Amino acid sequence: MKADFLRQFDVLVIGSGLAGQALALRLADTYRVALVTKRALDDTATAWAQGGIAGVLDSADSIEAHIQDTYTAGGGLCDPAATRFVVEHSHAAIDWLIDQGVPFTRDNSAFGFHLTREGGHSHRRIIHAADATGAAVQETLTGKVRAHPNITILEKHIVVDLITGAKLGLARDRCWGAYVLDIEAERVFTLGATHTVLATGGAGKVYLYTTNPDTATGDGIAMAWRAGCRVANMEFIQFHPTCLYHPHAKSFLITEAMRGEGGILRLPDGHRFMPDHDPRAELAPRDVVARTIDYEMKRHGVDCVFLDMTHKGEAFLREHFPNIHARCHELGIDIARQPIPVVPAAHYTCGGVVVDLDARTDLPGLYAIGETACTGLHGANRLASNSLLECVVFADAAARHIRGKKAAKAPRLPQWDESRVTDADEEIVISHNWDELRRFMWDYVGIVRTNKRLERALHRIKLLEREIDDYYANFRVSNDLIELRNLVLTAHLIVRSAQRRKESRGLHFSRDYPATLDRARDTVLKP
Repeated sequence: MKADFLRQFDVLVIGSGLAGQALALRLADTYRVALVTKRALDDTATAWAQGGIAGVLDSADSIEAHIQDTYTAGGGLCDPAATRFVVEHSHAAIDWLIDQGVPFTRDNSAFGFHLTREGGHSHRRIIHAADATGAAVQETLTGKVRAHPNITILEKHIVVDLITGAKLGLARDRCWGAYVLDIEAERVFTLGATHTVLATGGAGKVYLYTTNPDTATGDGIAMAWRAGCRVANMEFIQFHPTCLYHPHAKSFLITEAMRGEGGILRLPDGHRFMPDHDPRAELAPRDVVARTIDYEMKRHGVDCVFLDMTHKGEAFLREHFPNIHARCHELGIDIARQPIPVVPAAHYTCGGVVVDLDARTDLPGLYAIGETACTGLHGANRLASNSLLECVVFADAAARHIRGKKAAKAPRLPQWDESRVTDADEEIVISHNWDELRRFMWDYVGIVRTNKRLERALHRIKLLEREIDDYYANFRVSNDLIELRNLVLTAHLIVRSAQRRKESRGLHFSRDYPATLDRARDTVLKP
């Protein structure tokens, strides 16, 4: 094999958001780490996160209260061990971020940092950096990752698929790295690793409207499934209640913290509707708020509802929500004097690749962390600001497990075989299939579902799969083809999971099964 087509590392991290970067930094002092990312190092869902990071940081708060809030939001499906594990490690995780230099917003409290409150939380426990926490975290860690001599950064590279013992015909099935496409050079090379970590984020781009960046195409979930790993609870797609509704604002999130700081949801006629549906009003969990907005929009035939912050005043809004204030002002919306038009949008994938408390998947040598993984923390609905916390806690857990493992001797890894394929003749097929998928997933597998809608979606997915498999087998791979292939598989897993759940729970609401069963069970799919 040509040397330039094989590169060997101790640890391969796929994805450069908080989970991937936190893991890389925890291991790089003693391991040679490769960090692969599809675009720039800081072009991630983490960088888009506004609200903050939940943790038990105040003396008036407690671990038990945070656990209970997580259970309540999670619709009875949260794994007790995983939930306790994350919450008990929350303070240490946030301390680690502070030590890295993340510029969280300070105040004069005993803790020294301002804590806000978001929907579903019984206490103020959200540490944040104004209204752009994710950007602050991403910028801080990106600087450290770029400066570390033991981290090899591969930007504008996308993983085609994992390399496993089963695919190599070995008696022992294990992950040995991945095939990686250099997007600009248009060539695939072999990247070997003793330990491989999926930190690719979620699958929000499977839907027409989403708060996610374009990179959220379910890559890690699809790769793990093809490698023989179980996935769980894929039916639970969290729709954020408040995405800015404006023709020139693509995927701009209006943070949960706005409702935590007193924001009021209103219909176009000014009526405050949340108290009509839930006693917690605007502070109800996200699934309740999103479903209520969807209901009111359909009932009244309106394109959006409005989040009113005008009673808080100009000075407060500029101090606490400077980025939202500035972005809305660019679009002609003065949030100190006008309510903000908002709609729900696909936001977070609560299910994913099944892992244990060490972040291990079913395949030895393969780990999954962040939104790619299903740890059991989120249950049927993620509690606001638990996601970034989970990234840091499980990055540390995976790092500890990797440090405790003896390095396995790698087999000879084959080169990617392109001898029987040609250049694609009609790239337009990929863009058309992508658009079709996102539209019917939004129509049939959205906030409210029915058996008939799911059947229609699955029928169309199977047609797309056949077409994409044929395309994949006969033409050279491209970034768009890889992403589409992963998205269609992820959509299939979402629909299959939704069909298995014969109840309504958390983020999964079915008109055919509106009741919630007495016993909460995970939906686990096996390849």
